[in-house]
Parts: sequence; structure tokens; C-alpha cells
Amino acid sequence: MIIKKRPKPNPALHKLDKLVGIWNVSGEVCGQVSYSWMEGGFFLVQYVDIEGEKGLEFIGYDEESGTLKSHYFDGDGKVLEYNYNITDTEHIITIDMPGIQGSFHGKYSNNGNIITGRWHWQQDGENMGYMAIFSRLNLS
Repeated sequence: MIIKKRPKPNPALHKLDKLVGIWNVSGEVCGQVSYSWMEGGFFLVQYVDIEGEKGLEFIGYDEESGTLKSHYFDGDGKVLEYNYNITDTEHIITIDMPGIQGSFHGKYSNNGNIITGRWHWQQDGENMGYMAIFSRLNLS
């Protein structure tokens, strides 16, 4: 019997650990998002329900570009691709696709349980955006 060596997730994925859990969204939009690791640890899965719009996102490490990338699937059948840059204090998401370019710039609170930021994007020539506060629910 040949035992196949299983690949290991890229260590850069550990930056996403701070997102695991359920977050309430408030500000100029309201809703909830949750993050959990897919079995194997290669993808962080985000379930989105903001203003009744639902979606599913898979965030992983792209070896070719050396970045955290995601694919977001919305309820209208669109697939969007994002890049993530997460540090101890900043949460930055960018999108650069035909017809839509923009970013979310957020800051973490000292304890990491609040992200305050603003989405800004241009879609088909129209400027759009909103301010959002993500507050982690305490499950204990």
C-alpha cells in the first residue's frame, strides 16, 4: 500500500484565523457574516447575509501570485474575485475585475473583535460604497 503525503496549507492562511466566528454587521448596512475553516484548512468559508443579500465566499492562498484570494458567489449568479491583505491592525480587501474596481479598508480594534471600515467601489462607471462595523459575537 502506498501512502500519499497530503499537502499542507500555506502558512499565510493563518492570517485569516482572526476572522473565524460570527460577526454582526452594522453602520450603513445591517446583517451578519460568519467564517469557518473548510475541512483540510486550505479555505476559509464566509457565509454572508447583508441587507437580505446572501452569498458564499471561499478564501484561500494563491501560490502563483503569493496572495490571499477569494471567489465570492452571490444570489444573482455572479462570481467575484477579491484579494485579501490582513495584518494585526488592518483588513483590506480589493477587487479589480472588468466593470468593477474597489476596496474595503478596515481597522481592527485593540482586542480584534471589531472591524470598522468603508467599502468603496466603482461599478459600470458609478461610484458606490458604504461604512460598516463588524462586531464579533461572543459565543461563550
